[in-house]
Amino acid sequence: MEFHDTIPTDFSVDSRMQEPLVQRLEVAFTGSGSEYFRIWIVNLLLSIVTLTLYTPFARARRLAYFYANTRVGGHALGFHGNPWKMLRGYLLVAGLGAAYAVALRLAPLAAGAAVLLFAALWPALWRASLQFRLGNTSWRGLRFAFDGDLASAYRAVLPIYLPAAVVMAVLAALPAAEPGQQAGLPGALAALVGLLGLLAPLLYPLGLAWMKRYQHGGFRYASEATRLDAGAGTFYLIALNTVLVAVAGFALGLALLWLMGSDVAKLGLPQRAPSMLGMLLTLALVAAVYLLMFALVWPYYTVQLQNRVWNATVSHRLKFESDLRFVPYMALSALNFGLTLFTLGLYRPFAAVAAARMRVEAISVQVRGDVDGWLARAQQQAAGTTGDAAGDFFGIDLGL
Repeated sequence: MEFHDTIPTDFSVDSRMQEPLVQRLEVAFTGSGSEYFRIWIVNLLLSIVTLTLYTPFARARRLAYFYANTRVGGHALGFHGNPWKMLRGYLLVAGLGAAYAVALRLAPLAAGAAVLLFAALWPALWRASLQFRLGNTSWRGLRFAFDGDLASAYRAVLPIYLPAAVVMAVLAALPAAEPGQQAGLPGALAALVGLLGLLAPLLYPLGLAWMKRYQHGGFRYASEATRLDAGAGTFYLIALNTVLVAVAGFALGLALLWLMGSDVAKLGLPQRAPSMLGMLLTLALVAAVYLLMFALVWPYYTVQLQNRVWNATVSHRLKFESDLRFVPYMALSALNFGLTLFTLGLYRPFAAVAAARMRVEAISVQVRGDVDGWLARAQQQAAGTTGDAAGDFFGIDLGL
């Protein structure tokens, strides 16, 4: 009897079985405005009573609340920052600010030196802040980390620092004015300073790109190391689109004001009314520009930046996705602003919760492989990861 027809001879595995499992982890925010209001009002009162010394403790309570209510795949984040360490960092930054204020009163030259000192320290403070915040954030028992090096932090801010450094060097190299002679810049140097002033906004998208690449390229979780797959062109596109939205909003505001002015002119006002009307229209124009910047331009910039940055953040196993929508976020921002203004600031905690919910729940995480097995192996290798010693010691948290 022959059995070769019934014995399988093809032992190849289905290609679909070889592909790693991809799980989509949704991000949910479970906080409520009424809960956060109680935390917020206590934080506010204690910060006032202690002359802002309670601010680090208030920040720790706020972060702990928002993290505990941010659930990734059904598991909450955790914040473990020590507020006493955060107080040391707060006092350090406050001391630098106080030194600048005192120097400004004593001599402009001393104030300039204080600004230079803070500018020289800021990249290191920024790096320490990222290390502290990530090192004290956990998910499913494992802590995050940030491993960007110090030299890269200084390189990341070069596009923003260089124009300012050149201008300050030019001004410092100028000879002092003779007695009775008016101080001023020679024509060529004035043109150079003006050119650098125009160049600075053009370099801002490049600086933002380098800073975001440094920031999102240093996130670590278990064995995962993220990177940002977005070049400077992405950030220039964000800037260009934001400028176009601002121009369109400004033109719309002018058109509405012109129509309003035409309607008012038809009312047959007294002789003195035109000057008063012009003043009122000018004030309305300024207010309209401010409101448009807040209600239209800033939400658009926020949505574009979040979506493009997080959609380009990946690692070997992780891929982030962000689908924050402009119109709903713009409407929420306008509503939050109006209610906060109407309630004299008391609606602010409710606004913060609503904005956090919309922004957080727009993000999801795709994970390749079995999440439980991957995390179990990572937990066996390390009981947890802490931040860099300098960042953890000083407790610096700049909120960046």
